[in-house]
Amino acid sequence: MAITVTNMNTLSLLNIVNRTGMAQSNTMTRLSTGSRINSGKDDPAGLIAMRSLDTELTAVNAAISNNQRTNSMLNVADKALTEVSSLVNEIKGLAIAAANADGISADELAANQSQIDEAIASIDRIIGTTEFNGKKLLDGSLGIQVSGVDTTKITDLHVFSRDPDSDTSLTVELQSAAEKAQYTVATTSATADTSISIQGKEGQAVIEIAAGENLSATAAKINAATAQTGVAASASGGNLTLLSSDYGSDAFVRVSIVDPNSSDTSFSAGSDYGVDASVTVNGQATAVDGLEVSYSANGVSLTFDLTEDYNNGTTTGAESFTISAADGGATFQLGTTADTRSTIGIDGLYSAQLGSAVKGYLSSLKGGGANSLVNDPNQAAEIASAAAKQIAKVQGRVGGFLKFQVGTALNQQEATRESLTSALSTIRDVDYASETAELNRQNVLMQASISLLGLANQQSSQVLSLLR
Repeated sequence: MAITVTNMNTLSLLNIVNRTGMAQSNTMTRLSTGSRINSGKDDPAGLIAMRSLDTELTAVNAAISNNQRTNSMLNVADKALTEVSSLVNEIKGLAIAAANADGISADELAANQSQIDEAIASIDRIIGTTEFNGKKLLDGSLGIQVSGVDTTKITDLHVFSRDPDSDTSLTVELQSAAEKAQYTVATTSATADTSISIQGKEGQAVIEIAAGENLSATAAKINAATAQTGVAASASGGNLTLLSSDYGSDAFVRVSIVDPNSSDTSFSAGSDYGVDASVTVNGQATAVDGLEVSYSANGVSLTFDLTEDYNNGTTTGAESFTISAADGGATFQLGTTADTRSTIGIDGLYSAQLGSAVKGYLSSLKGGGANSLVNDPNQAAEIASAAAKQIAKVQGRVGGFLKFQVGTALNQQEATRESLTSALSTIRDVDYASETAELNRQNVLMQASISLLGLANQQSSQVLSLLR
């Protein structure tokens, strides 16, 4: 074999050292960043998948943040409504106490009226100051706007949700009228002392009737307990007519004799129930409670009251109105795309808006108002009941939106985030055990290559010994 001087071994070993050094550098980069893919050359297909998943995860995180803020905002409204509901119930209790005219002194009546005035002032303060991040929540700023309503037919229209993308036109038709419960006793007066029980939607009261007492006096006693029973009475000729305060199938009148041993035979036991109106909206049957109509379809949810004139035929014909898609309401982004928006409407709930056009509004219960305790405690109690029902409906709608819209969106997005994070980790994250073992192997190879490079240099220098 010929003996020559060449650097082929050295060049080959240098190439190996360079490649091992580059591999070491890539391994240390992966270990220091925690990511298996740090540039496109590391895994082109994996990089594409990683970027796509990362974009989806960013959108999901933003949606979760949106829904958490929505949840906080509507919880503020919910807590305020709880306090308002408590105040309205206090007002109702004071009104019922004041209806017991013979059992309450003038000073007590004045004290009750003062408490009602304070409670109403507190309600208006709460409604006017409840806000989140500078946005008023209960003053009507978040109410969904409606145009074209004929208030001789429809009143107290409350829209709770709407289509966020297009206006909605609705046509209301009254198919049949609502009725109050009515029971008539054909008598002129009690033939003996007797006690009768009057029952209605609000409760029961026992009326003591003296022998020979005329029907007008009996009617007055029944009317004094109207706040307690929900039943009013009128006397005409030889008839005592009992009429429920409210319309609808929930309203009833029931008369029974308390003392079966009484010799009076002029009052007969009996009962009657009211009838709900039959109403369609855009040809679809609706849920009706007396004169109160509830409609929900195609993303629209609302309630309204029929006026007594419309119910009784004084005004006739279908009624149409339009819900604006661009005006009013609180619209929230529940998901990651534009088609996941949802709108909730919260109408103003000041005392002048709590109640109904038929019965009156809570503000009329203030001292000097048309329905103050001095003027009409029975009507005051009915208005308070209507106000409490209205608050409960709004709070229920807010709670329903939180549970079935925001809550479910949060649950779905958190599950999606977990899945996306897992998939992204599988593609992107480095396996530290594997990479550490690989780094140790590369260190051994580097040390071996460097040692062999020194040996190769020695072999070349040994040729010089032949010249000596």
